[in-house]
Amino acid sequence: MPNQYPIDQVFRALSDPTRLAVIATLGKGPKSTSELAKPFDMALPSFTQHLGVLEECGLVRSRKAGRVRTYELDPKPLVAAETWMAKQRTVWEKRLEDLDSYLLQMKEKKA
Repeated sequence: MPNQYPIDQVFRALSDPTRLAVIATLGKGPKSTSELAKPFDMALPSFTQHLGVLEECGLVRSRKAGRVRTYELDPKPLVAAETWMAKQRTVWEKRLEDLDSYLLQMKEKKA
């Protein structure tokens, strides 16, 4: 089954400090576009591009009521990224353990 949340897109979205700040803010609850944009010194069209990147990879969802668009966090892609990182951590921990064992064996052979 293909991954519903492409990890490369999730990591690309999270690689930007503005988008990371938006994710942190949305972790506290839904916010309107203007509420999200307020702390940033950039034009609204530039800021909405950041929101588009987050929405495209599934990290946020939006809904429009009248003239107000509200965004909320969708944690499923974060869970997918966390799962991927946990698998990578397991692989690398095993490789480091194997390297440690090998180096100890080499040291014992020299002694």
